[in-house]
Amino acid sequence: MRISVIQHAANEGPGEIGKWAAERGHPMQICHQYLGQALPELDAFDLLVVMGGEMNVYQDRDYPWLKAERALVRTALEKGKPVAGICLGAQLIADALGSRVTQNPVYELGWFPVRFTEGAKKVFPQTPEAATAMHWHGDTFTLPEGAIRVGESDACSEQGFVIPGKCLGLQFHFEIDPELAREFVDGSDLSRWPKGEWVQSPKTVVAEAAKYCADNRRLLFHLLDVFCSS
Repeated sequence: MRISVIQHAANEGPGEIGKWAAERGHPMQICHQYLGQALPELDAFDLLVVMGGEMNVYQDRDYPWLKAERALVRTALEKGKPVAGICLGAQLIADALGSRVTQNPVYELGWFPVRFTEGAKKVFPQTPEAATAMHWHGDTFTLPEGAIRVGESDACSEQGFVIPGKCLGLQFHFEIDPELAREFVDGSDLSRWPKGEWVQSPKTVVAEAAKYCADNRRLLFHLLDVFCSS
């Protein structure tokens, strides 16, 4: 299975998604949007993976390439090409499916629990009741029509969705390993670090990664295996 990844920032790479692809023998190419690289053509991939980033779905003035990327995601879905998205990527999928993407009432940044729904556990049978995931977002989305809600947290009621065989969107970051957690922090402007009840310090974000990444890797691999087999 040929995988094309769209990466929006130097410090937000595919992480464990790349390791999953390598272990499964799936060739993977990365389009580095922040370097101005051309988006992949539809016939170049069997799965499109859209990563996160600090930008908002509608910041076309600041990020002119967003318009073309939204069009690619929408066309891929219309043509039956499966699309998976993380954080901003999930928001782009939701937007392409007609959902609203808006500011979440609070910032959610750090290691916090995600509770998985009964619907998610039916689609992904190895999913536990909950897992502690990395969150790094200020926006959210409404559940797309026909989608199954994957999970929720205390700070954000929409933590992901799936339409088997079509799309998988995760608001949280199961792709993070300890090295990528460090890159997330090192690539951030710490003077603009948000504050709030659901925001951990940069030091905590890095220090806590080793506690959760191994379990999250197994869960991510399960989600991707099931999604791609459907």
